[in-house]
Parts: sequence; structure tokens; C-alpha cells
Amino acid sequence: MKARFTPSLFAHAEAVVGQLLRFEYPADAVVSRYFREHRQLGHADRAFVAETVFAVLRRGRSLEARCAGQLSDRNLLLVALAITRGWNKRELEPVLKGSEEEWLAAAKAMPEADFPPAVRCDLPDWLYQALEQQFGGEETVKLAAALNLPAPLDLRVNTLKTDRAAVLARFAADGIGAAAGPLSPIAVRLHEKPALAQHPLFLEGAVEVQDEGSQLLGYLLEPRRGELVIDLCAGAGGKTLLLGALMKNTGRLYAYDVSDKRLANLKPRLARSGQSNVHPVRIEHERDQKLKRMAGKADRVLVDAPCSGLGTLRRNPDLKWRQSADSVAELTVKQAAILDAAAKLVRPGGRVVYATCSLLAAENDAIIEAFLARHPEFTLTPASGILAKHGIALDGDLLRLLPHRHHTDGFFAAVLDRQA
Repeated sequence: MKARFTPSLFAHAEAVVGQLLRFEYPADAVVSRYFREHRQLGHADRAFVAETVFAVLRRGRSLEARCAGQLSDRNLLLVALAITRGWNKRELEPVLKGSEEEWLAAAKAMPEADFPPAVRCDLPDWLYQALEQQFGGEETVKLAAALNLPAPLDLRVNTLKTDRAAVLARFAADGIGAAAGPLSPIAVRLHEKPALAQHPLFLEGAVEVQDEGSQLLGYLLEPRRGELVIDLCAGAGGKTLLLGALMKNTGRLYAYDVSDKRLANLKPRLARSGQSNVHPVRIEHERDQKLKRMAGKADRVLVDAPCSGLGTLRRNPDLKWRQSADSVAELTVKQAAILDAAAKLVRPGGRVVYATCSLLAAENDAIIEAFLARHPEFTLTPASGILAKHGIALDGDLLRLLPHRHHTDGFFAAVLDRQA
């Protein structure tokens, strides 16, 4: 159901955008808090507000350019509705004032070709330059266009409880449009974004929300029955639960993280999953004594490293305005230290998979090249060969997923095997 567009609803969007553009907190947290404080907003109203303010975050630079010196939260929203959502004068009429109609028509008529490349791509200059250097101008334009689209809703089937065919059949019976993911053998992509949290498949733990690209990391690690496996930066545990399912709920799977809150978010997911082999453990840092006691014992270690998150801009568009070249440089120091810590955990003959949801070579290729130079006991195992064993056809020694090519979030991963 579509929201009824009123000055009051527009005012809610204006209030949210004003909070978002201070960039004090993650966008999803700001929007969620606002909705909790304004429970009178219905589902359709919330959808309108969220979609509109996220459009401002995605297309911020080009929208600002169209405001042509008359920059305000209100004007950004009007241009966002007119440009990114295609609203016409009649649809905007409930909120337009006086001369705004003429001003908005001029803003819409501005030729995009007149904007500098970084503005056309809606990227900060530093990020545009980094991506252009890596991918070239033409590819960067395609990548930026994909990053500025909303992400689909992907699910991972919990193979301990069901299979993909059964999940698709249930969704079809319930009138929910869904299809098998083209890459992961356990991915389901929903055509829309239904209220999934109350669906029986979700409540029973038969499915979990997880981007299809993220699911491939489990297949690269290839955890086996009875092994000792470590998820070193577990977060809220989406990948942990995938690893546990691949291990058939056997062995020991340690989920380490520095955040109590993230590990607390894992608990209800773990309960739904039916897994009993997962052990969440909070650590202070990668040098924690709890990790030192595990030295040389792990069969496999997943390092989903803290990163800029720039591969997730479809979901988190505020990150491109909150990150900087300096913050990325700080992250690379931490990434190298965490990967070194992971190397100490794995036994001879074991495996480390290093992964990020970043697009930047500084957080990806450069980290791996430096690691291999420091650790001659590790070799890079081609990702394409490992994935092929699981029916996943992707080229390259490194996993490199890009939204405009693979229709997933941006992911990077390297498989590092320790010599026996």
C-alpha cells in the first residue's frame, strides 16, 4: 500500500534527513530510532520516509549540485523525489510552496553531463579517484550506478533444517516472489521486501538474511565435520551460522568478537538455527590471552576483517560520506594485525580465509601481498578452483564480487593455506 503524501509525512522525512546529514551515527540506527519515537507512522509511511532519505544519502552530491546554492534539507528532499523517484509536479503539489515549482523545474533540467565525474557518480572525490585508479573511468561509472541502487533481500537456507527447493515452494505457496540465487547453492533472492520477521520459515530458523556474496565465504573456508574452526570477527554471526551448518553441527566453532552487543545479537539467531557447536566468546583485541591459548590448534580460521564497508553502499550509503582516506589508512593497520593473529591460530596444513566487504585495493590486495611476504609458510590457493568444487563458477585466484557484475554486495576474499 502506498503512503498518502501529505505535508506532515514530508516533515517527518525532513526531520530524519536533518539527523542523518550530521553523520553522527549509522543511517539505519538513526532511522530505526526515529521510527521507535514516532510509532504512529504506519508501514507505508515508514517505507516512504526510509526510501526518500536513503535516496538523499545515495545521490547526495548530484542532488546538492542541482540545488545550485539553495541548499537545505527541504530542497534536497524535493530534488530527490523529483529526480531519483521520478515524481511529477502533480504528485509534489501537496508540499510545494510559491516559487518552488519554478526552482524545481530548473533543478531537474540541469544537464548531468555538466557535473564533474565524482559528482555524477555521487562519490566523494577521494573515493572516486581511488576507484578510477583501480577500475578505470568507464567501469567506475557502472560500479557507482549499481552502488546507488537499493540492494535486494537475500536469504540463506539453513541446510540443517530444510533445503532450497522446499523454501522456494513454501514462498510460492504464500504468494511471496522468490528465486534461487545464481551463485550460492543455498541462496534465495526475494523479489520484494516482505515483513519476513513473522514468517514461519524465519521464526523456525529455516532461513536467515544474508547477502549472497557473503555466503560464498563459507564455501571458500570449506569447514568439515568434527573440525575446530574459528570465526575471528564474528559480528552478529551470519557467517558463523553458515560455517556451523557446513560442519553439520559437529566439531567446535568459536565465534570471537570485541563487541558484546554484536555477540548478543547472535544469541537469538543461534537459538533459531538449532546449532549446538557454536561457542561465542568476547575478546578485547587480536592479542587477547583467550586467542593465544588457541595458537596452532585451529583447522580453519575466517577473518571477515573490520573494513570501510564500501562494498555495502547499496545498504549503507552513508558510509561513503563517513569514511575518508585517513580512516581507510587506519583500518589497513588493524587488518594486517588481525590477519597476523589469525595466522598464529591455524595449525600446519590448515586454512585462513581473509575477507572484506571493501572495494579498495588498499584493504584487499595490498594486505594479502604484504602478508604473504611476511609469512612464507602460507600460499595463496586459487579461489576459483575451490568454488568450482561446490558448483560455483567464478574466475580468479581471488574472490572479487562487484554489484554491477555479480548483483551482490562488493566482496573480496583470499584463501591462504598453511603448509603442512
